[in-house]
Order: sequence, then C-alpha cells, then structure tokens
Amino acid sequence: MSWQAEIEELRKREKEAYKMGGTENVEKHLSRGKLTVRERINRLLDNHSFHESGAIAGKVTYDENGERKDFSPANFLLGTGRINGRKVVIGADDFTVRGGAADGAIKEKQLYSEKMAHELQLPIIRLVDGTGGGGSVKFLDIQGHTYVPVNPAWDYVVKNMGVVPVVGACLGSVAGLGAARVTASHFSVMVEKTSQLFVAGPQIVNFGVGQNLTKEELGGVQVHRSSGAIDNIVKSEDEAFEHIRKFLSYLPSNVYQLPPVIESKDRIDRKDEGLISAIPKNRRRPYKIRPILEKIFDIGSIFEMGRYYGGGTVTGFARLNGHAVGFLANDPFVGGGGLTVDSCEKIERFVDLCETFHLPIVNLVDQPGLVVGLEAEKRGTIRKGVRAIASIYQARVPMIEIILRRVFGVGGAGMINGHGLHQRYAWPSGDWGSLPVEGGIQVAYRRELEASDNPQELLANLAARMESVRSPLRTAEAFGIEEIIDPRDTRPLLCEWVDDAYTLLPQHIGPSTHTMRP
Repeated sequence: MSWQAEIEELRKREKEAYKMGGTENVEKHLSRGKLTVRERINRLLDNHSFHESGAIAGKVTYDENGERKDFSPANFLLGTGRINGRKVVIGADDFTVRGGAADGAIKEKQLYSEKMAHELQLPIIRLVDGTGGGGSVKFLDIQGHTYVPVNPAWDYVVKNMGVVPVVGACLGSVAGLGAARVTASHFSVMVEKTSQLFVAGPQIVNFGVGQNLTKEELGGVQVHRSSGAIDNIVKSEDEAFEHIRKFLSYLPSNVYQLPPVIESKDRIDRKDEGLISAIPKNRRRPYKIRPILEKIFDIGSIFEMGRYYGGGTVTGFARLNGHAVGFLANDPFVGGGGLTVDSCEKIERFVDLCETFHLPIVNLVDQPGLVVGLEAEKRGTIRKGVRAIASIYQARVPMIEIILRRVFGVGGAGMINGHGLHQRYAWPSGDWGSLPVEGGIQVAYRRELEASDNPQELLANLAARMESVRSPLRTAEAFGIEEIIDPRDTRPLLCEWVDDAYTLLPQHIGPSTHTMRP
C-alpha cells in the first residue's frame, strides 16, 4: 500500500493555492504596476529558499457528498527563507484574494508567523498589501453578529520588537491594522505611486471628517515622506527589497547574537584630505554632512534611515573596518541641525534600535541645541528633547562622540552620557558652551550695553575678547575636552575604537532593559 494518491491530491491543492485570487484578479493586480505576493517573496529571498507553511489553507465549500466544491486560498502567506544566507520569517498579504482583508483571511496564519519568528528567534518581514487582517462591514453580515475587536497576534508583535529585527513593507493601499503592522517595526518602507498608508481609507475619512481625498492625497508618499510613519521611500518594489536586505545586513538575527562583521576592502588608515577643510571657518556657513560621512566610514557602507523626517538629524547604519555601527549626525542645512520635536523622536527611536541589537554608536556632533521660539514651546520640545537625551543615557552600547563644530545648551550636552567615560574627539572647528557667544553676550552684558554711549562699539569689543577665549585649545588646556584631532585622523581612530567596542559587546548580549517600541 502507498500514500501516493494522497500526495497527488496534496500537490493538486497546492497548485490551486498557487493561482492566488484567480487569473482575472491577478491580471488586475499586475495592471496596477504591482507584483503578486509570490513574485515578491521570490524576489526578496535567496533563490529557491522559500519554505511555505499552510499553503493549502483557505476557504472551502463542500457539496452534499462531502466533495470539495469551491476553494479560495487564504490571503496571507507565511514561511521561512534566506536573505544572504541567513534564515528569516516571511508573512505576506495577497491582495488578489479579497483585497488582503479579514474576509479572505485565516487569522491563525498571521499569528503563526509572529509566533514562529519569536520562538525560532528569526527576523520577520511583513509584506503588507491591504487591511492586513481587519474586517469590513460585510464580514459582520456573514457572521451575523458584531464583535469587540482584538488586534490578532499583537502580543507577539509587541514582544518581537525586543527580540528580533522586524521589517514592515507597505506595498499597496494599506489601512487600519495593515498600517499598524507596517509601522510596528524597526524599519519600514513604501513604494512611490503604488503604495498608500492610512488609518482609514478615503470613503471613511469623507464620511467621518468631510475630507474628500484620493488614496494618494490621503496616504501617498508625499504625505509619508516626512510624516515619521515610514522610514524610507523607494521607487519600485525591487528597490524596497534591496533596502530590506541592506537593513538586515547590519543586524544580528536576534538579541542573543552580535551584529555580523564582514571583510572590508577599505583601508583603516585611509585619511581623506577633504576633511581638513570640510567645516567652514565662517561659523555662519553651513556645510554638507553626507560627504563627510562617506569620507569616514567604509566606502559604500552607509544606509540612511528616515532622511526626510526630523531632517536636521541624520541617522543610519555604516561600517568601520567591516564592523556594523549606527551613526547620528546633524545637518546644518536643515534648521541649523537643531533639535526639533521630530528630530528628538528620531534620535530616541534610533538609539533604542541600536541598543536593542547591540550596535555601537558614532555620534558626529554639530548641535546648536533645542530649537527655540513660540512654536517650539507649543509643541513641548523640551519634553521630547529630554526623552531623546534619556535614550542616550540609558544606552549601554559603546558610544563615541566626534565634535565637528557646535555643542550648546541642554541639547548639545545630551549628545553623550556626560557622567560616564567621555570617549570623544573634537575637531579644531569645535565651538561650545551654554550659549553661542554671539547671542550670549547680548544676555550676559545687557545692562552694560544699555548703559553704554556706544553699545555697538562695546559689543564689538566684547565679541573680540570672547573670540580668543572660545578657542577649543583653551578648553583642551583645562582638560575640558580630552583630545583635539586632525579631522583626517578621524577614520583611523574610529577603526581602532570599533575594535575595542566589539570586544566589549559580548557583555551586552540579550534583551535590552527597556523593550523597543515602534
């Protein structure tokens, strides 16, 4: 006797599942410039590495003889595969079956994917295209009753944030629970023209608040490029997959491992001559920070996250002699690089990400401090700033500060734990204090200036006197800064530091003392 007949029936049902929502729905889906769910999985993962679980699960009806009559596959696929040889969990929506909504879902599959990632301690990638498990009103008509909503698998969604890397990809019109699944991640990405993300779609928004908007107007990339809900915006699904692969390449598979180290072809003693003149001597002139990053880190290793949200702060991953690190830097071209509510939230989230997965942090500081003014006060900037500073103080991973230019006020002081061992270097362009000298003179010498017969002359004399005092060499003489370096020496010194940092990292293995939140 043989089970061959049952195996043949299994293969037959798998072929039915592989048809997804049927020829008509698949063609309609493709006509919108989108890949099918199975094409997405195959393009993201290493060749032939996908192992699917629950392929034949779906909605089935039987005739009076107990024979299968109709079959519609579940609109959620799950399984494991490999990215650059490392095993990951995939959970992906199939929009061709009921638009990815609960009406065509088997919620246990989504729960299983989150549980699989948690129990096997593997990164999880959610390819979201639809409501991602939320139900429509039609679902109530089918069930015959309403229900108190519960976010499926959300206990594991929250726990996974503190244990394994989580990626959310918005690959279509994603609403409600689907939008939440995208953003409950360490890294999220969406695609121009074909992706939209919103709490509720246009019809509900029109009914609820009277705003008549298209999907693109309500939740397209022009909305989320700088909203903070999504990290990166790309032009195609293939580019989204490349961002996902790159993001994961810097992280360990879970918090019980160290970040991967790769062989670097870049010289650790490389000294770029452009660094000696990278910072203008005129303090009022901004400069471009990204070329400086390229001159310091391993060539081609920079991966920036959230460029257009909190743009005065630049965050991302890079490598030093093949070792993965996180970096923070200020962009003087955006609000002078000052700390806004958005940039403070960006710092807090990114530092927590590095702390969760044991990435040492390089902090390149040109920080004028927390932004000031009525609007800043209305937004509670000081509280957000304190939260960002608290994340830096709570981080246990090795952190080094390279002072490029300004360090002023509470914001500047909070860019490194000032009560621990100061691992920092300053460039000769360093300029620091409680307040910038230019504005501080007006405050400190207000009475003298008001009483002077020639306040402009007095102001000029005071400024000239302060100019010599503000020299970073004066601070170094008092050991207020440990070392001033030639900017061209930055990369060799950082490569030496990262070796020491990775020697210390094993003591940080395991969950963070505070689980990361989205």
